[in-house]
Amino acid sequence: MGDVTPRTRINAQSPGAPATHDFPYRRHRPDYWLLLLSVAMLVIGLIVIYSISPALGLANGVSSNFYFTRQLFAIGLSAVAFIVASSIAIPTWRRWSKPLLGVAIVATILALVIPVNPAYPAHRWVRLGSFSFQSVEIVKYALLVWLAMMLGDRVTNKTISNTKGALKPLLVVLLLVGAIVAGIQSDFGSAVVIIAMMGSMAYVAGMPLKRLILVGTVLAVLAVLAISAVPYRRARLEAYFHPTANCQSTGYQACQAVISVGSGGLIGLGLGRSVQAYGYLPEAANDSIFAIYAEKFGFIGSAILLALFTALFTKLKAIAERAPDNFTRLFTIGTLAWLSVQTIINVGAMVGLLPLKGITLPLVSYGGTSVVFIMAALGVVFQISRYTHYVTEDSTGSSGRSIARENRFDRRRVRGSYNPDPGSRT
Repeated sequence: MGDVTPRTRINAQSPGAPATHDFPYRRHRPDYWLLLLSVAMLVIGLIVIYSISPALGLANGVSSNFYFTRQLFAIGLSAVAFIVASSIAIPTWRRWSKPLLGVAIVATILALVIPVNPAYPAHRWVRLGSFSFQSVEIVKYALLVWLAMMLGDRVTNKTISNTKGALKPLLVVLLLVGAIVAGIQSDFGSAVVIIAMMGSMAYVAGMPLKRLILVGTVLAVLAVLAISAVPYRRARLEAYFHPTANCQSTGYQACQAVISVGSGGLIGLGLGRSVQAYGYLPEAANDSIFAIYAEKFGFIGSAILLALFTALFTKLKAIAERAPDNFTRLFTIGTLAWLSVQTIINVGAMVGLLPLKGITLPLVSYGGTSVVFIMAALGVVFQISRYTHYVTEDSTGSSGRSIARENRFDRRRVRGSYNPDPGSRT
């Protein structure tokens, strides 16, 4: 981490307080492993899409390089998003939190009012000529920035336990996410990711556990009702519990995904020998790309890919533990929750451990909107990794000298670590 002592605090400004001019902590070398791991997974995804692009092009009546070219363009945009996001000062993101939320609201409204594509009848896409994007990806990113700002301020002001100030805004957002994302847009998987992201950030911020458990229980009941009220969701759940009973109808994708994963064996069939991509496995380039990857690279290749994801998540956790203030810590935790939960849902569905949710594998799946906004979030985290702060808010001993303590998440009893007020958890 350069020549800077990681436990050095630069000034007396309290963590989480907005900077007036510049970020008030010394800058050092960023964590380049975060960038290397992200690029490695982007390259893996691009290689898989290149290998199946001819099959997808044949099935959909487009050129053999259509999907590869579009994904390459999306990765180029994501590189720009990463560079721009990592260059913007952290206090600027705090100031942009509400404008970003406004952009997400406008994008969602556009997705709801623009006529849908008959092939994709859900109101998830904003299509303007040849340009299109998924509004929910903007919602994820905007909520990530806004929640980090809002919850960070509540921690700083010691009002995180206040129902009106902290819990009420979260409940309003949950209601809107449930009604629009899970309801109107029928994107239950993305709604689960957003709720997990919000819950993780609220937990790390120090919101009382009783309230989080109560809200979680209510959400679980509502989820059961939402699944039971929609026929195709019931069918997916039934296919999950009885995967081989409906392989020609509702359980077709689940069965084909398991076949694809199993056919890879130990070392895989190889890049040019995929069978499932030729019309057998639906959504081979996006939702089902892990199954295609497992078919090509087998158990060993799948273990390597999962190890890369694990390394990325571990790196995000380490950066969050070293984050200099509440906003940066919560932003990193939200990014970790976003990517990890989405990965678990996607991979779990492909190997038959979870019901199908129709959600992409971060950084690997085909899809420009997802790749661009995930890389933008990682760009902000890359910027955060340039700063380190280990000193607790109230860590002064009898001699008056500051006591440095690591902000480790597994040390919940250390006052002033990631939970500045453990006594509030009642």
